[in-house]
Amino acid sequence: MANFLAQFQAIKNTSDRLVISVEDVSDLWPTVKPAFEARLPFKRATLNNKTRNPVFVETLPAEFILTTDSRLRSRFPQEQFLFWFREPYATVVLVTCEDLDEFKTILKPRLKLIVQNDEREWFVVFVSKAHPANDQANKMAKKVYAKLEVEFNSKKRERCCKYDMHFPEANFWEDLESKIMECIRNTLDRRVQFYEDEIRKLSEQRLMPIWNFCNFFILKESLAFMFEMAHLHEDALREYDELELCYLETVNMTGKQRDFGGADHGDDQAALLNPGNKPLTQIVQEDSFREFEFRQYLFACQSKLLFKLNRPIEAASRGYSFIISFSKSLALHERILPFCMREVWVTTACLALIEATTSNYNDGHAAPDIEKEFFRLLGDLYSLARVKFMRLAYLIGYGTDIEKSPVNSASLSLLPWPKPAVWPSVPADASTEVLEKEKLILQTPSRTKHFGIQRKPLPLEPTVLLREANRRRASLSAGNVSEMFDSRQGPMEGSGFDASTRMSPHKALASSMSRTNSSPGNFDSSIDRPMRLAEIFIAAEHALKQTIYNPELWKSLSSSEEFEQKYLELTKGAADNYHRSWWKRHGVVLDGEIAAVAFKHGHFDQAAKSYEKVCALYAGEGWQDLLAEVLPNLAECQKILNDQAGYLLSCVRLLSLDEGLFLTKERQAFQSEVVRLAHSEMKDPVPLDVSSLITFSGNPGPPLELCDRDPGILSVTVWSGFPDDITLDSISLTLNATYNTDEGVKALKSSTAIVLHPGRNTITLDLPPQKPGSYVLGVLTGQIGQLRFRSHSFSKVGPADSDDFMSYEKPAKPILKVFKPRALVDLDAAVSSALLINENQWVGILVRPVNYSLKAAVLHIDTGPGLEIKESHVIEMESYAGVSQNDDEQVQNDGAQIKTLNSDKNLHV
Repeated sequence: MANFLAQFQAIKNTSDRLVISVEDVSDLWPTVKPAFEARLPFKRATLNNKTRNPVFVETLPAEFILTTDSRLRSRFPQEQFLFWFREPYATVVLVTCEDLDEFKTILKPRLKLIVQNDEREWFVVFVSKAHPANDQANKMAKKVYAKLEVEFNSKKRERCCKYDMHFPEANFWEDLESKIMECIRNTLDRRVQFYEDEIRKLSEQRLMPIWNFCNFFILKESLAFMFEMAHLHEDALREYDELELCYLETVNMTGKQRDFGGADHGDDQAALLNPGNKPLTQIVQEDSFREFEFRQYLFACQSKLLFKLNRPIEAASRGYSFIISFSKSLALHERILPFCMREVWVTTACLALIEATTSNYNDGHAAPDIEKEFFRLLGDLYSLARVKFMRLAYLIGYGTDIEKSPVNSASLSLLPWPKPAVWPSVPADASTEVLEKEKLILQTPSRTKHFGIQRKPLPLEPTVLLREANRRRASLSAGNVSEMFDSRQGPMEGSGFDASTRMSPHKALASSMSRTNSSPGNFDSSIDRPMRLAEIFIAAEHALKQTIYNPELWKSLSSSEEFEQKYLELTKGAADNYHRSWWKRHGVVLDGEIAAVAFKHGHFDQAAKSYEKVCALYAGEGWQDLLAEVLPNLAECQKILNDQAGYLLSCVRLLSLDEGLFLTKERQAFQSEVVRLAHSEMKDPVPLDVSSLITFSGNPGPPLELCDRDPGILSVTVWSGFPDDITLDSISLTLNATYNTDEGVKALKSSTAIVLHPGRNTITLDLPPQKPGSYVLGVLTGQIGQLRFRSHSFSKVGPADSDDFMSYEKPAKPILKVFKPRALVDLDAAVSSALLINENQWVGILVRPVNYSLKAAVLHIDTGPGLEIKESHVIEMESYAGVSQNDDEQVQNDGAQIKTLNSDKNLHV
């Protein structure tokens, strides 16, 4: 059966619709052909699927072919049995007769002979040539047709219909299509059963030595192709899914060593959407097929059906999973594949799948959730292609053009290097290219971050490329291994570019020149020595030229400018699709990569807008390490754009990050910029929230207690996150009443400048009289030059030596309690006897202070009706009589305790 593989492929390429044979008994086909073919394709057909359930088919392509056509007569019986899917699904017998005797003697026996084959589905179309004006001819035609119905119709099925050439009846075409559909349904059911029986027989032999996957494939795909021709695409897709599972089971069977494939020129170009990329006869291998080509062939058939079913989202989902799975298979066979075959294939596969799915997707027709998932898949495909493309670019020397950002570092540092059996060697005539590449590496300027930030660049390599490439060389001399680590030993831990750019230019140039001159024009003679970085780049570039067949992809790697253009295209594609999906954070992160390119070309406004989104995301998620990488870039853009408010905010945010993320001198640089901008000539004062940098709380212990209208002094602890001392021109603190809703916010202001030291500070504020109630700290505000800052962060009160100033405890405990007015003294009358009318008498008044000083106080006495004070005397409270010594001492002590609060206040009673 496998010998018919080529013929099977040819039949598939030429058969795309169902065949309806026409048995032209009376030479009528040329006359009726235009009218019959005008009914094609059939509309609103109903067929049975594999499970015998009716399925509505919108359009059913078909083709009328005469039984005398060479396409039907030239088939051998074995071919008809094997490729039954291309045989006619219905037979239309065209007859006409104008005489009953002719019908009985000639036409009837001939028709009996034609329809005696039980395997064919047939029906008879009687064509009447009689003109409407010829009554005799019409009567005869009706008699003949009646005899025809008697002979060939049955109780179970009507097999005859009449077609009037001059005036067809209104329901003829409906009757004709109904009979054709009935024949097609019956034929399809019979053939499906046949293929299922044959496939079941072969499946039972799957674990036997006689198992031949090619035979199984022909039967299985014949069934799938028959479903596809009948537009039963769901059933066809299911057959291809089962075929794929069976093939993977065959491939994974132990004991047979098979050729993987993928070594032909042009195999780097993914064929996920092109089933006819290679003939099946070219990829057959003994009793099966080569995995590289055949798995792509199966997916191409599946994707074609998915697009016909209008399911591009499922095609994208399946495609992404297939690319990931197939990439793992490529990794297992990487030693026998061309250099970087895996990276190139994945890149082309992702781009081809993106183009196909987007072109077949109707925007807005899917549910919102499904639509978002589709854009997420497109974003994943763009991201995967982007990472593989960056790896290819890095291998040929474009690493300096790749931003060493967190997302690029995370992607590339986790992506392994290619693992060829032998790392490519430098061609003998490439000495000039190597020298040019070395000069380019040495001339690449290193970009210094704003504020003089000194940070080790994030890696773009899983391991050092120098070490990896030389380890995979064919005959690396152990005696010369130390050459790899001469002047580059220190930077070897980082990127391969750092290994060349951080060394002294003069030393590097002299070293490279001496090595080059040691074997001018002949790099093969120096195979025993380790390759230099420039040689690795050139060797990889020449090897990729042999691998990459796609001219557009190679053009994207031909220069730094072309690489950047393709890099931006892939990055924007991923970001845009992520923004339209659930994964908006991924889109924001990739916006930062676009911003880096914009910054590089001086488009600072565009870069700043993207950096702001990235910083907002990192800050909201609490990813301070990532924020420390991006925020200095935003600050630099804002400084260049003279965005003083934005730049000031960025500096404060840099200061607010964990101290361990920056050196002390770098944080001091942030503070100096804040102070400089605050005292510069800004048009308007800039409000700024410094809640993460300056926090405050009341002192430990119970709250301050006062009475109504008592002044006082409030002590507050302020923690400063600035690395150096900073002078606040003014500061104010609000007090909020906890249970008195009518009470407004009270602001306490400092009249003098305050210097905050790093860490804990204690400041005192004059407290004017407050109304009774309980008060908590509100908001701390102040001003440094033209900078108005605000903090609403409450700090946890820790031990005296604690500098824990980044805690947000709410609700804050009361810092002040003001009580209602209290009595100043106790007054008692001292009378020796009852008062007499019209008699002058002395009345003594005992004045006892209640925890309060009465020094310099004045006592006013008002008499009631009928009493009159004749004389008044001024008495010093300190020298009054009638108080015991102990009481006097107690009064003095009490006065001393309160004197500090109200020493200069006169009390009138």
